[in-house]
Amino acid sequence: MGWIAGVLFDIGGVVQDSPLHAIARYEREHGLPTNAINHAVVASGDAGAWSRLERGELTLEAWCAPFEADCRAHGVAVDGKRLMQYIAQAGRERPQMLRAIARLRAQGLRVGALTNNWARAEAEPGPHRLRPHFDVVIESQAVGLRKPDPRIYQLACRELGVAPPETAFLDDIGMNLKSARTLGMHTIKVDDPDTALRELSGLVGLDLLG
Repeated sequence: MGWIAGVLFDIGGVVQDSPLHAIARYEREHGLPTNAINHAVVASGDAGAWSRLERGELTLEAWCAPFEADCRAHGVAVDGKRLMQYIAQAGRERPQMLRAIARLRAQGLRVGALTNNWARAEAEPGPHRLRPHFDVVIESQAVGLRKPDPRIYQLACRELGVAPPETAFLDDIGMNLKSARTLGMHTIKVDDPDTALRELSGLVGLDLLG
């Protein structure tokens, strides 16, 4: 592997517990088929309400009705507001990830977050609460682009001051990693946090788990 100068972390599913687990719990508790909501989101594409929310084109309040309509069009009945309550409860940080991020920065590597997310409620203004842990935080809703659009990875690397081939990227969604690989980034799929950090340790030549 080449020399790594920067590391980009997804937030949900990597630094924090996965929102996909919260969506799965909603599906179980509301009698929906497994992955029904994700299938509706993917089928709705870039013009769908979920994509528009993550690009900052819709507020959470304005999102619910078109999202519910997208889901209905694919045979899924969802209460958008209730679903978001489930997701909001799932955002616990993973301590081993925060320790690894601190270790990387202490060794002089540039470390950023690259997340698809949406504007927080007006009661929570200001930067992302994890901002102090990173050199740079790129939020889809703030920049009007979302993964897997190659432009958001290029933007993140520019902000971080590193070239894609000298950057490692950790995400829990294969489609997001594929775009990063196309740009020459080293990618790590996060299914289990410790396994992912072991792989990253090998890339950067640091023990991130000890």
